[in-house]
Amino acid sequence: MDFELSQEQKAMVATVRAVAQDRIKPRAMKFLDGTFPWENLKDLAGIGITGMAVPEEYGGLGLSVLDTALVVEEVAKVCYTTAMALMPQLGVQTRILSQYAPEEMKRRIFDGVVRGEYVLAVCMTEPHAGTDIPNLRTNTEIRGDRAVINGVKTLISKVDEAQLFVVFTRVGKVPGREGIGCVLVDRDTPGMLRTGRYHTMGGEYLFELTFENVEVPLENLVIKEDGLKKLMNAFNTQRCLNPSISLGLAEGAFEEAVKYARDRTAFNRRIGDFQGMRWKLAEMYRDIEVGRSILYRAAASANPYPDPQLAALAKMYCNEMAIRVTSEAIQVHGGYGFTDEFPVSRFYRGARYGTLGGGTTETLKDLVGKKVMADFPADGFLGMGLF
Repeated sequence: MDFELSQEQKAMVATVRAVAQDRIKPRAMKFLDGTFPWENLKDLAGIGITGMAVPEEYGGLGLSVLDTALVVEEVAKVCYTTAMALMPQLGVQTRILSQYAPEEMKRRIFDGVVRGEYVLAVCMTEPHAGTDIPNLRTNTEIRGDRAVINGVKTLISKVDEAQLFVVFTRVGKVPGREGIGCVLVDRDTPGMLRTGRYHTMGGEYLFELTFENVEVPLENLVIKEDGLKKLMNAFNTQRCLNPSISLGLAEGAFEEAVKYARDRTAFNRRIGDFQGMRWKLAEMYRDIEVGRSILYRAAASANPYPDPQLAALAKMYCNEMAIRVTSEAIQVHGGYGFTDEFPVSRFYRGARYGTLGGGTTETLKDLVGKKVMADFPADGFLGMGLF
């Protein structure tokens, strides 16, 4: 077994870290009001990051899920909002389009993605159905050479910035899992209306979108059947990138906590010299390293998508770990941790998103539990052939 990153991966991480620390970190506070970090996205595009998941034939780098997870982690260490802005270019939207979108459309959109000028949005959640995707009500009817969409999506990110919306919808009112498909909708298409706007505790905005007889060319209906299976395969990538943000936030908060524990004195001693504080830091460090191990293992399993069970385990653990670690980092800072003068409060607010998006922790625990009941081998862990 080799647990080392390659020299190329180490160089890539070092390059991203330099940009994140020198350019993105000083700007982080300005995005708490929901301003989209275009300037940060441009800086990352300048070193090729926004094109990492785009296949090489369309001008991207075509890199692995692990490579993208390493980058998201590094960005999240300094700015949750920028990490979230990077997700569409590296996650499920780009990977679905690269596999299923028409050739002309891929050539039209991926050039803008690579340059950091084109943001993609994914529309899945509905007011009555978040994780319960088989019961989506948004429906697309085929009328001659047009696809016509009606329905409501909610808690959708990047609505004000996105040029293209990847909309998961029922097709022809076919019920259940078999009826789920995917339609691509360009921004400003008549009938697509922004009907709600919510500012989140992490800083970004989420939106409600209403589709009222939205017509698109029939070729925009890129997944017509069995879309749920295709979506969930691609979504296992998201279940590695979401915890990459959690891991990065925990690491950023831990770094700030160590710095504060070394600088802050009480009773004529550094607070990090008190046993209670050392134990707190030790537990935070332990949790981060455990999270890193399971996340990297899940991301490295991708062929082309990560193993579903490993991705679920990584997301469950890293999401909950980040809440613990960022909360403890606030505690290390005392009252200052509750203010926006220190970045740990930002890390905590961002960390709270992880367990909610991309499949709730409760849903993933049930998924893993069912898998254990069905498939766990009688001869135990070694019989799984996994380390």
